[in-house]
Amino acid sequence: MSDRVFIDSNVFLYLYSEDEDIKRKQAQKALHEHDCVTSTQALNEFCNVCTKKWNLPIDVIETAIDEICEACNVHTLTPEIIKQALSLHSRYKYSFYDCLMLAAALAFGCNRLLSEDMTDGQVIEGLLTIQNIFT
Repeated sequence: MSDRVFIDSNVFLYLYSEDEDIKRKQAQKALHEHDCVTSTQALNEFCNVCTKKWNLPIDVIETAIDEICEACNVHTLTPEIIKQALSLHSRYKYSFYDCLMLAAALAFGCNRLLSEDMTDGQVIEGLLTIQNIFT
């Protein structure tokens, strides 16, 4: 394994996408090549799309959550992370929820955040680089 990376919910969604074969393979490769970390927020966002947009059965979603938890260290958000997200939101102007991902990645010692939603290559706080693995 190489470096410690934080996985955003959109990477998980591509793992289970039926119509994005190339992105699914890229997401699978990323999870196999890195020490992966994520947060309960990413799992919540994943479940929201699976239930509202994809209408997947609950047992299928539960199996996916189990698989994600086997591939990643999953952490919960703390009040300190939420406060850091507010600070990052003020500084970088990403949505608050994206800033929660950034703050969690920083708090959990990640040096990269894999996401398709933010600016590829941007360095946050001199410590965390956003990487879009789908470009």
